[in-house]
Amino acid sequence: MNGAPGTAFSVARLYAVILKEFIQLRRDRLTFAMMIGVPLMQLTLFGFAINSDPKQLPTIVVAQEHTVFTRSVVHAMQNSGYFRIVASTDDPRVADAALASGTAQFALTVPAGFARDLQRGARAQLLVEADATDPSATGNAIAALLQLATTALQHDLTGPLAAPNAAAGGTAGAAPFELVIQRRYNPEGITQYNIVPGLMGVILTMTMIMMTALGITREVERGTMENLLATPVQPIEVMVGKIAPYVVIGYVQVAVILLAARFLFAVPFVGHMAVLLLGTLVFIAANLTVGITISSVARNQTQAMQMTFFFFLPSLLLSGFMFPFRGMPEWAQTIGEVLPLTHFLRIIRGVMLKGNSLADIWPHLWPLLLFTALVLAVGLKRYRRTLD
Repeated sequence: MNGAPGTAFSVARLYAVILKEFIQLRRDRLTFAMMIGVPLMQLTLFGFAINSDPKQLPTIVVAQEHTVFTRSVVHAMQNSGYFRIVASTDDPRVADAALASGTAQFALTVPAGFARDLQRGARAQLLVEADATDPSATGNAIAALLQLATTALQHDLTGPLAAPNAAAGGTAGAAPFELVIQRRYNPEGITQYNIVPGLMGVILTMTMIMMTALGITREVERGTMENLLATPVQPIEVMVGKIAPYVVIGYVQVAVILLAARFLFAVPFVGHMAVLLLGTLVFIAANLTVGITISSVARNQTQAMQMTFFFFLPSLLLSGFMFPFRGMPEWAQTIGEVLPLTHFLRIIRGVMLKGNSLADIWPHLWPLLLFTALVLAVGLKRYRRTLD
């Protein structure tokens, strides 16, 4: 029995449909750019930017005495490639502040009498404090430091100076001094202490940008946005009114994560809740402005979703959430410093694990405020041009 005319498979019609799809892809330049851009971004980030063995970690030296032994230990640390001396002081409070603010990853303390103890064969000690909020950022450096203890002074403790150490019970290859390693803020190296606070930033980044971008783009597609802007309401009033409910949603997510961190993962909370909520508010605002700007560029919800992912991927990889921030090359760190998630991770971990105050988080708070102002200005400018 013959079918109706045109029901048989036709290569010509198949070719016409395929050609139509290619023409549509060519017209949708954003989708085509995403098809090429996302693989290139992933290759670049994973191939060049990601490094799980960070080196040149900023280190501050607290030297209570300046001798040839002190200089030898410091030079040995620098020659290892893992440590970069950024400051030298005799005040331990300077090192405490540097570790708390994150400007230093390590602090080496050389106590008074270190040289005397070495020469007498007494068990000399050096204190090394590490910011262990991210255990993966310090693990290899600490292992290298323990190996350096046996070789750092091999050219200084020779002849008569080597005798006291041998007489004190030292064996061949043993370190002439003891390294006291203090892993601050996370002494047991518990991964959840680093991951769970960081997840708050990752979740807020994804949900705030996506919900705002998709919500406003949906309004534009349906025409209700133009109807709303036809009223006496100003564009800035429309935007603030649109994103205000998402701020409440963001705080609900924060409450859920904090409760899980406290009762499910036992993550300590050392700082003040008010400081954390303030930093979170600024971070939420920064992400909502990104969503607004994306919705002003995207022509449909599919494009809004694609642009959200295009922003989220580098945020996830270059912020220090998945990989040590200081392990990345300088160009990747420069990009990371622009991303809101980078600064929020330092704020949330600093408040929860270090007890940072508002003054301590300010160096990471003002970049978020600046980012919010600039991106919001771009978004509002585009809305005035396209919808007014």
